[in-house]
Amino acid sequence: MKKIYFALLAGLFMLNSCGEDSEPTEVEPQVVVAKDSIPTIKGEFIFLADAAVLKGKDFIYGVQIDSLSRELADSVANFKQDDFDMVPVTVKARIIKNPRREGWEELVEIKEILEISSKETDTSAAPRIKKDIEKP
Repeated sequence: MKKIYFALLAGLFMLNSCGEDSEPTEVEPQVVVAKDSIPTIKGEFIFLADAAVLKGKDFIYGVQIDSLSRELADSVANFKQDDFDMVPVTVKARIIKNPRREGWEELVEIKEILEISSKETDTSAAPRIKKDIEKP
């Protein structure tokens, strides 16, 4: 009885292994896109003697003073008309808690300077003058 089971089992293995001459299928490599952990921040930048600020539409952060923030300050100096002009910039930066707890709650630690824009004049806030004023 054991010989019959062994013979049937051996026959099944032979039929199974000889039946297909399939080529191995190639597995396409999966492309993994890593999410950038450092956010891109757009805002207006101002650098004074002992402080720097990055202000956006719905946020305002203090800027950690280091070599990159000083480099950004030197770069925006060409776009400023006076010392208190804020210049639009785009930077990659980490938002961190302020360890000194003076001034801003959160600081921006600039990691990369992406773009410095010239200041666009906002004409919507300027008063409109009527040209058709009646002369007396």
